[in-house]
Amino acid sequence: MKRIFALLLTLAMMLSLAGTAFAEPITDFVTYQTTANEMETFNILYSQYAKELDVLTNCIDGLLSNDNYGNLVPGLAETWETLDGGLTWTFNLRKGVKWVDYQANEKAEVVAEDFLWGLEWVLNEKKNLAANMSMPSEMLVGAQEYFDYTKELPEADALALGLEKFQEMVGIKAVDDYTLVFTCKAPMPYFATLGSYNCLYPVSGKLLAELGAEGMKAVSYDTLWYNGPYTMTTYVQNNEKVLTKNPTYWNKDIQTFNTVTVKMVDSVDVAFQMYQTGELDNVTLNEANLQTIYRSPSHEFHNHLNEARPTKYSYQIHLVYDKKLEDGSPDVAWNTAIANEAFRLSWYYGMDFTNYLGRVNAINPLNCTNYCYTAANLVATSDGKDYVQHVMDLIGLQPSSETYTRFDAEKGAAYKQQAMEELSAKGVTFPIQMDYYVQGSNQSALDTAQVLKQTFIDCLGEDYVVMNIKTFVNSLIKEVRAPQLASFYINGWGADYGDPINYLGQETYGKDNAFYSRAYSKIDLATDEDLIAQYKEFTALVDAAAAINDDLDARYKAFAVAEAYMIEHALVIPLYVNISWQLTGVNDYSKIFAAYGIQNNRYINWETNKQGYTTEDYVNFAKVYEENRK
Repeated sequence: MKRIFALLLTLAMMLSLAGTAFAEPITDFVTYQTTANEMETFNILYSQYAKELDVLTNCIDGLLSNDNYGNLVPGLAETWETLDGGLTWTFNLRKGVKWVDYQANEKAEVVAEDFLWGLEWVLNEKKNLAANMSMPSEMLVGAQEYFDYTKELPEADALALGLEKFQEMVGIKAVDDYTLVFTCKAPMPYFATLGSYNCLYPVSGKLLAELGAEGMKAVSYDTLWYNGPYTMTTYVQNNEKVLTKNPTYWNKDIQTFNTVTVKMVDSVDVAFQMYQTGELDNVTLNEANLQTIYRSPSHEFHNHLNEARPTKYSYQIHLVYDKKLEDGSPDVAWNTAIANEAFRLSWYYGMDFTNYLGRVNAINPLNCTNYCYTAANLVATSDGKDYVQHVMDLIGLQPSSETYTRFDAEKGAAYKQQAMEELSAKGVTFPIQMDYYVQGSNQSALDTAQVLKQTFIDCLGEDYVVMNIKTFVNSLIKEVRAPQLASFYINGWGADYGDPINYLGQETYGKDNAFYSRAYSKIDLATDEDLIAQYKEFTALVDAAAAINDDLDARYKAFAVAEAYMIEHALVIPLYVNISWQLTGVNDYSKIFAAYGIQNNRYINWETNKQGYTTEDYVNFAKVYEENRK
């Protein structure tokens, strides 16, 4: 707490030096999301998507949270400990925390049993449909077994389950109303980091009794119960949502806004126009708007351009190994091509994504280069070396500020020739047609897709591949992912807790809890023996690393070997990290900033200025932040 206070004091001093000593703080914050990112559920136990979690993290508290340096801090748990090297973990809950409805009417007290109800929901296959269960199933005694048990039950029986069978099978115990004990499968010294993620969040047993299983599946903002700093008092789909300060919130020491309004807009261009007219307090700039301001020293916002902090997300090209045509039949040409390693490696080495990265960061595009699947700053070995650097050493890459590092035109051309020969022998004709989907109403996404299409043309040639830009109306999940229409996706993954397994485990073969394998790549449905063998080898490497629980250095180095294997065989292709430019009245360095969990977008303790911050302000903020980190 002393460090946090010192940071805030120093920041205040720097603001004075920057000429913003008389800044007027924002009391009612107005921000935005694009309609492509509209919420599809209000059930925080279910979601794994930022579009929902960035909102709901403000409405419901979990066991732990993070500070603006990423350190774990108390949430609903005042204290936590392990006395046996991480095999069992005890969380001591604070007393008097209230569940309230959306109008802040008190409904019940938050007690330890609520965490049992929450985890039962997550691990019940018929309730949660395998979403968000990978973490507890990997860690907790009996969790996978309980999931398998519910998976085999008739739906009605599984939906009717209470806590009796769950408590009998799963390693979680409510010792009393304020003491919660988890039992892990093996010593897991990193388990506490999962306390800031929503798979361990509570739900009131009284709310579940009121709504029933189907009602919880379809829970809405006005039937949800809240225990966080805000309640959602207004929700108009594709229009706006309003969060209102919760007067009953347990933590009276934090600073909150009176209201937070999230406006839904069709595009970033619309958001920029709203910022110009004073309707928004922040906006992330797209390439066109950024270039206009950056190249015009007389522009009203020229001296207010701020390079945002990187998000926790690592973005990749996720390849689909069992694609369907629109009539539901297999896309034989694509499925055959993408199973070919030379075809994938022609992408990995032959694609220069600099122009594409310019859509993220037009001023410093190479700042956004992503070399690995796992994001930086997640964990480090005892010598202080970042895990990602271990991976990069194995694959032989070093960051470059001048070129897109892994691009090798000669290698790309060689793998292209090899792929064309090998695939032609299997009856595949060229060019390979591939389908990439964006929301039809999102002009920015359409423009970015055009840049991507041109990158394929420039780097690999239309004699080899043709990228077809296709559109969906509202839901990528329902309209594209479910019928398996896309050839590949560009997705971001942010860690749920502080360990590499949270990234790599999403890509393993033959496991229900492998989210990306199950939901996107569809590798379990592939038939190519060589491809399956590679995925099985990668999975074996991940499993071997995950089994090391008594030596974190050895664990991280083993995971690095698995990740290097994934990258070298281009099973997934790392693409970018998000470092955008913005106009904002928020000091990003005052916000929660963690490499894992869902806490980063909590609207608490934000330092703000109605007039917006200057470029100079942000330089000072960064300097002070790094000084205090040391």
